[in-house]
Amino acid sequence: MTLHIDADVKFDNKVLTDVAEALEPFATEMFKQRRGQWMIVAEITHVERTEPGPDEDKQPSVKVRLTSVEVAADEITSGRLRNLQREMYDRRTSGGTLFENDTDAA
Repeated sequence: MTLHIDADVKFDNKVLTDVAEALEPFATEMFKQRRGQWMIVAEITHVERTEPGPDEDKQPSVKVRLTSVEVAADEITSGRLRNLQREMYDRRTSGGTLFENDTDAA
């Protein structure tokens, strides 16, 4: 049996050098496009866990930090990532459906 804890996820705002370097080539474009969107492949790392005491009226939480990122540099790569994102979403939300036991991986 899996233990379910209703915890909040918080993002640590520290930007690591590797992440900043990966974003730097896109900074001007990001600045110019106030409503722009960019597809990325990212890795997050556990930074901190907060478990309130039994008398505290707080949710448990986990803090994560963006530790690695690569930005899709063109429409072809961006489209491939969107398709992968859609497939991952379908698998995550398919509980109790025909897709639930689908083991074909992309």
